[in-house]
Amino acid sequence: MNRLQIIGIVLIQNEDLFIDRVLSNIVDFCDEIIVADNRSTDQTAEKVRILRQQYPWIKYRSIAKPALSHDLISGYAGTDTWIFGVDGDEWYDPEGLKKLRAGIMAGEYQSHWMILGNVLNCVDLNLEKGYARGYLAPPCRSMTKLYNFAAIEAWNGPCPERLHGGKIRFQQGYAPSQRLELYKDIAWEDTPFRCCHLCFIRRSSREKEQNGQEVVRKNISDMNSERIYSRLKSRCLRLLGVEEKSPWKREKYMRGTLVKKSLQPFIS
Repeated sequence: MNRLQIIGIVLIQNEDLFIDRVLSNIVDFCDEIIVADNRSTDQTAEKVRILRQQYPWIKYRSIAKPALSHDLISGYAGTDTWIFGVDGDEWYDPEGLKKLRAGIMAGEYQSHWMILGNVLNCVDLNLEKGYARGYLAPPCRSMTKLYNFAAIEAWNGPCPERLHGGKIRFQQGYAPSQRLELYKDIAWEDTPFRCCHLCFIRRSSREKEQNGQEVVRKNISDMNSERIYSRLKSRCLRLLGVEEKSPWKREKYMRGTLVKKSLQPFIS
């Protein structure tokens, strides 16, 4: 019989400003963390190396393209494993995760194949004063990625990155509709599963200062929707050090009212 476990899969590229916080906030939640580094050129790899000395269950993998990150976790399908997908712009509440882990280990969430948590999509981060301003989910979409791989037989097919795309074949008794949408049922202050999503914040020393303007990196969804000309244009701009902004992120993550929340649970 398999031992119930939680595996983190962290897909990153140039995250040296925040990667230590991203990882340290989830180390007690995960039994193992796989860091899939897609050719970072800043100090990300060195920061991960330092953290691995303290937390040996962090594993580092250098990958040539994001699609390879899915291969690192697809083999867990059909086992007693929860897969926790994390990006380099996500700070989770570690105390909340302790409560969530206890519930997972007790089988409280076993009837669900996916859990969607609360999110604050941050446009402003003030570490000195300990607050962030941003847009909550809901009404924004939740982008958390926590999956019960015991509920699926396989997750194969073309995946642009881990836990995106492809084709999922469910175990008997499970269906795509069996998602637990915590963010719709529990308030930000009360949820065990909440994320400060730094999607509009500069997160690499290689990115230029924006003088108060949000940083909006293009993501996989943006790049997959581009035509060949647009992809060539984006590649040329990146070579020139210019990062195009993502219209997709603005559409999905800037909905509702701009709110201010304490960072204390995430940085204490």
